[in-house]
Amino acid sequence: MTRNIRANAGREAGIYLGPVREQVNRVGSDFVGGGIPSGVARLYRFGVIDESAIRQRFEALAPVLDERGRRRFAAAEATSAGHGGIIAVMRATGIARSTIGRGLAELRAGETPDLERVRRVGGGRRPLSETDANLLDDLRALVEPETRGDPQSPLLWTSKSLRKLSQSLLRDMGHTIGRTLVGELLHRLDYRLQANRKTREGSHNPDRDAQFHYINDRVKEALAAGEPAISVDTKKKELVGDFKNAGREWRPKGSPEEVRVHDFVIPELGRAAPYGVYDIANNVGWVSVGIDHDTAAFAANAIRSWWKLMGRERYPSARSLLITADGGGSNGSRVRLWKIELQKLADELGVPITVCHLPPGTSKWNKIEHRLFSFITGNWRGKPLVSHQVIVQLIAATTTKTGLKVRCELDQNTYPAGIKVSDADIEAVNLTRHDFHGEWNYTVSPDALALKR
Repeated sequence: MTRNIRANAGREAGIYLGPVREQVNRVGSDFVGGGIPSGVARLYRFGVIDESAIRQRFEALAPVLDERGRRRFAAAEATSAGHGGIIAVMRATGIARSTIGRGLAELRAGETPDLERVRRVGGGRRPLSETDANLLDDLRALVEPETRGDPQSPLLWTSKSLRKLSQSLLRDMGHTIGRTLVGELLHRLDYRLQANRKTREGSHNPDRDAQFHYINDRVKEALAAGEPAISVDTKKKELVGDFKNAGREWRPKGSPEEVRVHDFVIPELGRAAPYGVYDIANNVGWVSVGIDHDTAAFAANAIRSWWKLMGRERYPSARSLLITADGGGSNGSRVRLWKIELQKLADELGVPITVCHLPPGTSKWNKIEHRLFSFITGNWRGKPLVSHQVIVQLIAATTTKTGLKVRCELDQNTYPAGIKVSDADIEAVNLTRHDFHGEWNYTVSPDALALKR
């Protein structure tokens, strides 16, 4: 009798219980309030799970949830929703029912998750390096430095990119592997991408270190006495024109400065040869930008210009001049014309000029290289050297936090190459070689007749 009354009440309310009656009765809420029949109340409670709210929460958290996080989120939502929660969460999130079930099992078991792992120990496919016993040995054989001279090495004459390594492992050795895994295995084998390193300096003279100490002592003596000590060298010759210059500069997006594709010399502009003079004591530099050959005469004239425009004012009572220079180039220790030009310069300045050459193959240790030239290169990075005037202005604008100041001028003189110097001319040079490596260390004194004149 009571069952018929409840069924009739449900039909009168427009709700047909029918086949879901048993499912509704399992909800566990057996109340009648506000005149609502108990059967209708049970059905109302079953239908109030807000799937849209679950979906919104899941969409907000999904980007930061891993596999375990999604599983536990779904289990927590299903538990919170009560009866029918698993179905509701499955519809709202698209997570499989079996996955939600595993999450519920984890929550009931009260497992403490391992924060360093997502899957349980032993889960997932076994690593290829474990299932393929020869993989690591074959990969190591491809990249070992010792195989460079082996004509049988598959990658001897090609680059060792990840793609080519994976192709070689598949084609030549039968390993099915992708380039991403090749990269991971190379890191495991302690390989890294590395560029060439300039460490070989050519012939190594047994007195190389002793020469460095000798130069250092002479420079200390000059600075202590208040005498000028300079470091000289020719910077790398630069193409003049709208050519690509290494480096990057801030410009509007998508509008890089356009330059020539090929680096062919423009005949009417030629090349620029910057010869630098660095005052070690005062942290100031002078650069003569030549437009002709880089000869000993050009080098000596750059030192002459420095003395006339900067050095004489800073050292009005100078009694000597110390020059540290490379062992090669226009101011090399074996260049005869260099000593002839030094004699002319000593006669003009009226002071002895001492030259200490760096040992062969050590030009990068010249003071001017890392005190002046490196900052000039950084100052004109990404800027095409379109004219000699632009080069002069960029060099002169070079400064550093330590107070470096540079003065620069264009030397438009011509310096013919291939000038022959006879033995008689060399013998006429008033040159005194030092006891320690006289071929590297010597002093050119003013000629007595020149001083009288």
